[in-house]
Amino acid sequence: MSIAPAPTESWPWPPAIRASAAWHVAAIGAGVLVPGALPWAIGAIVLNHALITGAGLTPRSSLLGPNVTRLPEAAAARREVAITIDDGPEPEVTPRVLDLLDTHGQRATFFCIAERVLAHPELAREIVARGHSIQNHTARHRHNFSFLGPRGFAAEIARAQDILSDVTGQRPTCFRAPAGLRNPFLEPVLHRLGLSLVSWTRRGFDTREGDAAKVMARLSHNLQARDILLLHDGNAARTVAGQPVLLEVLPLLLERLRADGLRSVTLPEGLKS
Repeated sequence: MSIAPAPTESWPWPPAIRASAAWHVAAIGAGVLVPGALPWAIGAIVLNHALITGAGLTPRSSLLGPNVTRLPEAAAARREVAITIDDGPEPEVTPRVLDLLDTHGQRATFFCIAERVLAHPELAREIVARGHSIQNHTARHRHNFSFLGPRGFAAEIARAQDILSDVTGQRPTCFRAPAGLRNPFLEPVLHRLGLSLVSWTRRGFDTREGDAAKVMARLSHNLQARDILLLHDGNAARTVAGQPVLLEVLPLLLERLRADGLRSVTLPEGLKS
């Protein structure tokens, strides 16, 4: 059974958001009704905004709504992990990634930028044809994504949904924000579109680290079933030899999975309970 929320249901406000609303009401009431309390009320509201902003800047936080950071318990018995690869498709890198995955008999989830899918539709279709999954990583990967409001989120994410569905024939059920950054307006939009926010258990920081050994060390430290691993085929850092670091890390990671008896599956498969 998929974890994607039913888009027809009303959005269940997270406790942190309900508490934030109540905090605002209490602070405003105190500022108006209690003599001398206005500076304290303003300070309380500023502190609340700082906490909410901090939650949005923490990719693995669930304070602003549901956030998948690991596969469900059932995946542990199946010895499953999920390799997720962001920011593609990238013609220089993605075909070689697909070949490596095929060689090792593993599956991955590609969080694709929809405009890149439009530019390389055959490559996107090949990802799906080879048994992998394409999920929603926005239409343009805007650097100001986390500052958007409800309309901006809806336009960006819904456009990506339509593009990815039209090109691949499969409608995404998972979403990952650019850099994992967001604000409280995102989750209601995802809920309405039937998407689940997915972050990660561990990441290699391979967009800025060109040393494959260091990237691999971050990914493999305490590696275990249920982990969601983050790598990049688009925007990948380069090794000293000029090669996208993913292409040196992935063979090491796939061999480690084999040695540990782990199997990488797509998110739609791994999220089944």
